[in-house]
Amino acid sequence: MKLLIRMQCNHDVLKMLASIENLEIDLMDGESLNAYEVEGIVIPPERAKDVDVLFCELPFANMEAFENLKLIQISSTGYSQLYGLDLPEKGIRACNGRGEYDTPIAEWSIAMMSNLNRDLRSMIRNQDAGIWDRSARHQTELRGMRVGFFGYGSIARETARLCAAMGMDVYAFDREKVDFTIKNYYMVPGTGDPKAEIPAKFFYPGEELEFCKELDFFVTAMPLTPLTKGIIKEKHLRALPRGAFVLNFARGPLIEEESLLAVLRDGHLGGAALDVHYHYPMPADHPLWRFPNVIMTPHISGSNMCNNFLPRVYDILAQNIRNLMQDKPLLNELTAAELSE
Repeated sequence: MKLLIRMQCNHDVLKMLASIENLEIDLMDGESLNAYEVEGIVIPPERAKDVDVLFCELPFANMEAFENLKLIQISSTGYSQLYGLDLPEKGIRACNGRGEYDTPIAEWSIAMMSNLNRDLRSMIRNQDAGIWDRSARHQTELRGMRVGFFGYGSIARETARLCAAMGMDVYAFDREKVDFTIKNYYMVPGTGDPKAEIPAKFFYPGEELEFCKELDFFVTAMPLTPLTKGIIKEKHLRALPRGAFVLNFARGPLIEEESLLAVLRDGHLGGAALDVHYHYPMPADHPLWRFPNVIMTPHISGSNMCNNFLPRVYDILAQNIRNLMQDKPLLNELTAAELSE
């Protein structure tokens, strides 16, 4: 079986892959690796024709050159880069990196909740100005507050686990209440909420406004697809109690941009923490930079520079190569419906 790697790697993960019998590894050269996040890269057809497994962040521009491809393993959790490739029709299977970013993004979320709730940005401005301010808003605690996850996938479940451990009340909204123990999903041992047992209340489509109305924190946690773009509208944000906070670590366009700006401008929201955005990079003159109660981070809550990224994503790859060789179910396999949304 031949594996083509268009991803960064290191000695340890290559050694792990080398332990797999009957696996031939083709590692893209350094110049190509530096461009692994660049769209439109073309691979020479003679190099692609015998590849069985492609490991990448983004597919090549000439995917038709892969005449023997059986599996695309992508390193990201999101999979919109695979739309339009007609993989199911071509008999090519695809798996994503679900589970690899659960812990760092959950930790980012807890940090943002605490920072927003205690108005850390204001405290830092006070420090810079030499102002001694012991206002009550700087002394609040998260215990007893309610967080709601709009989407209850693996990242939301690990965040929910941490929130529950801190004494917070957890609500969740999703299309269905999925038992991950019957799914073949990758999970870091000891993390998450596999059976969706943590939420005190679960909401379903048609109950969005009811879900919003009692939350202290609204956390966007679903994938971006053509069906979910702009799914969070002004009516949902205004259904939140005045002073509630919004966190988005999923994808910026899930929330209508003008709707978010409107509820920040008139003070309905207490603030927001945004790690995903409407433009990359965000223009320096974008109004979201200017709100004193908004924390903007440059898509770093979970990224390929995390210290545990390579061991986890290559663990998924190695397990799936072995599973493919042995005709066993693959981890994180995407359905035909998911690939065609």
